[in-house]
Amino acid sequence: MKQSGFLSLVIGLSFVVAEPAFCLPPPEDVPEEVLRTEIITEARSPIDGKVLTAAQYAQLQARLAQRPTSPELNPRIQELIFLLRLRHLFRTLTPL
Repeated sequence: MKQSGFLSLVIGLSFVVAEPAFCLPPPEDVPEEVLRTEIITEARSPIDGKVLTAAQYAQLQARLAQRPTSPELNPRIQELIFLLRLRHLFRTLTPL
């Protein structure tokens, strides 16, 4: 009998002492929806991390897109990479 009274007292006090809206973010925190609509006027260079304007960043992205993405490899190395990927595929498909 005493345990149930103590338990109800603890539960009752927890409702009185508990702070409402404890899990909400702080009021100075900017909502994600607002951040998604912001226009970014500054960016950082993916090469060296320098601060760039939007125009400089667009020029850098265009210049990086024009570069060849795949370097020339020895045909023997390309064949070896293909065989390794094929082996990985077979290991994925077969349980042994």
